[in-house]
Amino acid sequence: MDRYYYEYIVSTDKFKDEIESFLMDRFYNGIEERDSSLILRSEEPLDEVMDELRGYVKSLEELFDTSIDLQITKAKKANEDWIENYKRSITPVEAGAFYIYPSWYEPKEGKINIQIDPALAFGSGHHETTRGCLSAIETYVEGGEELLDVGCGSGILAIAGAKKGAKVDICDTDELAIEEAKKNFALNEVEFGEAWVGSAALAKKKYDIVIANIVADVLVMIAQDLKRAAKEGGLLVLSGIIDKYRDKVAQKFNLPIRQEIQEGEWITMILENRGEDGR
Repeated sequence: MDRYYYEYIVSTDKFKDEIESFLMDRFYNGIEERDSSLILRSEEPLDEVMDELRGYVKSLEELFDTSIDLQITKAKKANEDWIENYKRSITPVEAGAFYIYPSWYEPKEGKINIQIDPALAFGSGHHETTRGCLSAIETYVEGGEELLDVGCGSGILAIAGAKKGAKVDICDTDELAIEEAKKNFALNEVEFGEAWVGSAALAKKKYDIVIANIVADVLVMIAQDLKRAAKEGGLLVLSGIIDKYRDKVAQKFNLPIRQEIQEGEWITMILENRGEDGR
């Protein structure tokens, strides 16, 4: 472990949920919430991520014709084993039939156990979007389906699908996420088929179920790719949607809604694919 680490504190007066989702899609060491701030810690500088965040906030300002007070502070601190401190704050999560637990806990009898260390990759089951997708997997995966996890992060959703008998492929635009997901598959003693760095546009076949737990703006941007990746009559499981963007996503995909799962401000939508034009 390095002697020093970097701490970034991100504060904003608007769009905190959107900013948190944006960061979670790009940062895999866990994000701490404190009051109105988000705290990111890393042994490597995160200046590139912060530059991307500034660009994203600028886009929000233009889209909503408003001003956003984004404050980012950076500090280099002596390493006092903050990862171990973070671990002690993490407890297992029960999400329906699934029990998601870190390696310093034991599995639970009678549950579908998934071991994930949340300090290593986003997707620990603690976020509402992940739990919404897990609920959809519990309901719609019966065994034998071909499933694609787009933006797989830690691989938790694909692992859940595999544990229910689906044949899963994974992709993510971040190579680190793919490597961490592969480790978690091995840790949970389940298999995946194909894995690639990129998004649904690179899929070589069509799937019974396509899952994308990504921020709403990205879902809208890659809507056609997600629809092309799903078989006609297959399901799209979309999450990372704050309720105020629900209609925007629904209108863009223009598909029959099988189910909506809402927890707090977050919505998971299950859509029936009817082809690229929604018919």
